[in-house]
Amino acid sequence: MVNVANDPGPGGADLPAPQALGATALPTRDLVTGVPLARVLQLPSLVGASVHAAPEQLSAVVTRASLYAADPQEGAAHHVVCLDPARLAPGTDPQLLVRSVADRGAAALVVTRNGGTGGGGGRHDWAAASASAGLLVVLVRGASAELVVTEVLGAVLDQQSGILARVDEAHQILVGIVLAGGGLQDLCERLAGFLGGATMVTTTDGRVLARAGAEADLESALALDCFDRTGRLVTERESVGIRDPRRDDAGRALVRIVAGQLDHGLLAAFVMDRTLTADDVHLLERAATVAALAITKEQAVSAVEGKYRAEFLRDALSGRAGSPTDAVAHAAALGWDVDRRLVVVVAETDEDDTQTTRSPEEVSSLQQRFARAWSQAMAVRDPKAPVVGFSQEVVALQAVPADADTDAIMRTVGEVVRVVRGDGGGGRRTFSTGVSRPIDSLAGLPAAYEEALSAVSVGRQLHGASALTHFDGLGVFRLLSLIPDSADLRRFVEESLGPLAHDDVAEHADLRTTLSVLIDTNMNVAETARLLFFHYNTLRYRIAKLEKMLGPFTSDPELRLKLALALKVHQMRGI
Repeated sequence: MVNVANDPGPGGADLPAPQALGATALPTRDLVTGVPLARVLQLPSLVGASVHAAPEQLSAVVTRASLYAADPQEGAAHHVVCLDPARLAPGTDPQLLVRSVADRGAAALVVTRNGGTGGGGGRHDWAAASASAGLLVVLVRGASAELVVTEVLGAVLDQQSGILARVDEAHQILVGIVLAGGGLQDLCERLAGFLGGATMVTTTDGRVLARAGAEADLESALALDCFDRTGRLVTERESVGIRDPRRDDAGRALVRIVAGQLDHGLLAAFVMDRTLTADDVHLLERAATVAALAITKEQAVSAVEGKYRAEFLRDALSGRAGSPTDAVAHAAALGWDVDRRLVVVVAETDEDDTQTTRSPEEVSSLQQRFARAWSQAMAVRDPKAPVVGFSQEVVALQAVPADADTDAIMRTVGEVVRVVRGDGGGGRRTFSTGVSRPIDSLAGLPAAYEEALSAVSVGRQLHGASALTHFDGLGVFRLLSLIPDSADLRRFVEESLGPLAHDDVAEHADLRTTLSVLIDTNMNVAETARLLFFHYNTLRYRIAKLEKMLGPFTSDPELRLKLALALKVHQMRGI
């Protein structure tokens, strides 16, 4: 304990602005804000008081003040408790009294008159009691306990009214931004100015829609563990509202952006040099209502624009958008650039919405969210790329360089797919993606769209959910997928492969692999043995066994073709 006696501090100084008070460290008991004890001790009634406290106790926060009561009806957490020793019963032990006040969570005990008749002991008794109980004790002369209570409550009220005025002023400014035609980016910029650090608006699953702040603050925020490698805020692990100041992440706060029953996303603030307090979070909540207004306005506008965009792209995909020249001009009016080399990308959810148990409203919400994720991921790379969501798919026309080969195109599309998935996608449904061959004119758009549809459908059959497939990678599977009756394909596999069509015997899958490699190597026994790590004689034995089951495929080219097709069909799923 240190004894700071007769230390009036900077008398007459104005109380700090609410933002400065918000930067003060909060106590470790409850998440509250108020006036720090260091400022309380500058009140007129306490100037010149003798203060017995550890230095860290001066940062404790006071929210109320009350007169001492021996048998209180409620706790005194964050109170300044004031007492006049003259009113104590004779023989009152300062040690026990200070301990009882400390146990009730008080921030400080103010002892006035410092003696007189009654109980309570002398100055040194109170100082010793303060050191023993670990409670800040203030000894003051010339002021009554009632006066101290009045001044402390006045300071708290001034503090709170200042905060409310500041928050209300900020709210009016933020509303004015939206009413003047501003959007989420303008909102974030002004909010970052109020709070310092970086601010962001994200979707419900963490896709960043707008962000603002100094470059260094943004980089520091994005380097936090609450962002994944794609730049998505991992909302599944983040709490909403004020945080315990003892936590390492108390410098960030998230609030929901809600309008009616709709959850539009999150408003987040990140500061690196202080703790975000309840007052900061209250400002964020007020800002979130403004953000909801901005998002609702943007959604109303985009709904109308999206309708016209979807109708135009649907016409273009079906070849009904007029001449290429007219279609290019129409697309430009909608903010799209389609007068370049393009590939059609179709992303289709793996869940069949016609067979789902979800409600129509939930399915619609999920599909809208899926389309927004694609739009946002594409907009970062190419703001003029067309992206439209239909009933169960999203279609994007992605620009590719003139010299890009298939591998380069797939790497580019794969980057967008990874961003949309976002390390789990925040609960988003899995989807498969198909990519067409490049086209140099919109005249080839209908054919490219069909290629992308084939790629996504066959790719899912070959690779399962979350497949990413280029049309050129389909090969013979493209022809097999055109057979509408899967029962015919199943019969063909069973008739061609016989017992090898099923896995009821563990050896059958291994024998199919051997047969497949033999056909791929054009019946080169030595090469097949090397690839399968078999001894030459072991492979000869297996070939004999396969011919006994399937026929003389080593000498019959038509039988080999039949078996090769059957193996390809066997790879396909859902037949």
